[in-house]
Amino acid sequence: MFRLLIIDDDPTIRRLLERTLTKQGYEVLVAEDGVAGLELACSQQPALIICDWMMPKMDGIEVCRRVKLEANLSSTFFILLTSLGSVDDRVRGLDAGADDFLSKPIEMNELKARVRAGLRLHQLNQDLKEQKRLLEEEMAEAADYVKTLLPAPMDGAVGISAKFEPSSRLGGDCFDFYWLDDDRLVVYLVDAAGHGLKAALPSLSVLNLLRSRSLPIQDYGSPSEVLRALNGAFQMNDRNDKYFTAWYGVYSRRTRSLAYASAGHPPGILLSPSKESLPTAQRLRTVGLPVGMFAEAKYSEAFCEVPPGSTLYIFSDGIYELGMPDGTVWGLDPFVEVLRECWAVPERGAVEQIVNRVQDFNSGRSYFEDDLSLLRLQFA
Repeated sequence: MFRLLIIDDDPTIRRLLERTLTKQGYEVLVAEDGVAGLELACSQQPALIICDWMMPKMDGIEVCRRVKLEANLSSTFFILLTSLGSVDDRVRGLDAGADDFLSKPIEMNELKARVRAGLRLHQLNQDLKEQKRLLEEEMAEAADYVKTLLPAPMDGAVGISAKFEPSSRLGGDCFDFYWLDDDRLVVYLVDAAGHGLKAALPSLSVLNLLRSRSLPIQDYGSPSEVLRALNGAFQMNDRNDKYFTAWYGVYSRRTRSLAYASAGHPPGILLSPSKESLPTAQRLRTVGLPVGMFAEAKYSEAFCEVPPGSTLYIFSDGIYELGMPDGTVWGLDPFVEVLRECWAVPERGAVEQIVNRVQDFNSGRSYFEDDLSLLRLQFA
């Protein structure tokens, strides 16, 4: 049984509407003014409200506006009862959130028809909200599953920790790290274009492909060769126009050297001890288009030494492309400075603390607008 609320300061109209709609099988609540009606609406959450326009204490326009601000009443259908017939008045009502109008004097058959139509729309909104809730639950379960696929922190000659925060329930970032053999450590990060399921699926495909070593190559210790093979396997023309950026590195603990290659991805940041209070920051990036854009794309690799006590940070652009109130973007340079400052204080250098520090620059938002991934490799 649908619950209806009638708000009118005229007792005759209240009784007439209550009797008519009760006979139609509805549960009918009544209030004699806008203040009482608003309180009743908030506590009883009716499916439909019929409210007089001109009333003492609070008029129908204000009641409507406040009802529409209540999250629990967002799908309540609101009918303004009025003798005002001008276009300007109806525009005011619509701007306040009114869904329909009923003119005085009231014609009972029209009243019944408008109530039936309003309740159909209310039920449709309720069904949509329920489907949205179920979809969000399924996406949350999928996001939890994706997180279980990401690697656990690593200790030893290279300590690795990571932070992953999708901008929505499901994100387009993924990463992995593992020892290829006794000497070489592989680490990579992939950032698929977009958000949600469409971005998550190609990222997971890359993750599974690299873990199973199913690419047509011999040496997963060659970053440029891996990116070339991925580019051949993930051409956007064959993948619903989806492409991704990537950073792929291989560290040799025997030679303390790092080979790396990137495909349109932000640089890795290698912080190394210096004579100054802050470490030196080396940006590790090679020229290369995102994977999937062009079949003929070229990828090259570069090498660097890794001094003892160095820290390597690998991340997606969601951690520094923060929109500022003035329309600018926070950017990579200030983010690198945050890394250097945090490195100087060991307890602030952990990934959680760095993300919290970056959050200070996020214009008061409690969330990040893009997927965020941050990997920290600490070299003994």
